[in-house]
Amino acid sequence: MNTSTTSFDLLTEEEILVAPESEYMSPQQLDFFRQRLQEERRLLLSNAQETTTHLQDNESTPDPSDRASVEEEHTLELRVRDRERKMLKKIEEAISRIDSGNYGYCEETGEPIGVARLLARPTATLSIEAQERREKLKKMHGS
Repeated sequence: MNTSTTSFDLLTEEEILVAPESEYMSPQQLDFFRQRLQEERRLLLSNAQETTTHLQDNESTPDPSDRASVEEEHTLELRVRDRERKMLKKIEEAISRIDSGNYGYCEETGEPIGVARLLARPTATLSIEAQERREKLKKMHGS
């Protein structure tokens, strides 16, 4: 009788933070980040569905100031959803990096991004140092 299971308990943030360097991006850590990214994706898709429903339920109001308020609210909501759409793309890219074995490593230097940074921003593609260099260059070139 096979007593092994295919699922195991996910690591906690605390366990990941105190793990030795030799366990960096171990299968358990990758599974933790995959689950975190999938949950974030699920929430964003749920928000998008709520927005769609909300906009479809748009009630027409004869008062011009009320209508203007509703339109402004919808504009802000759509702007937020556009940011979330861009985030969904980053989440998909991060999950692809997990699948390909590149997750957790700086795309510029190849060095580990670091667990603390990935916990704060699971879609990060650059180490803090590389990100700071990129931001300084942007400031210097005004773009």
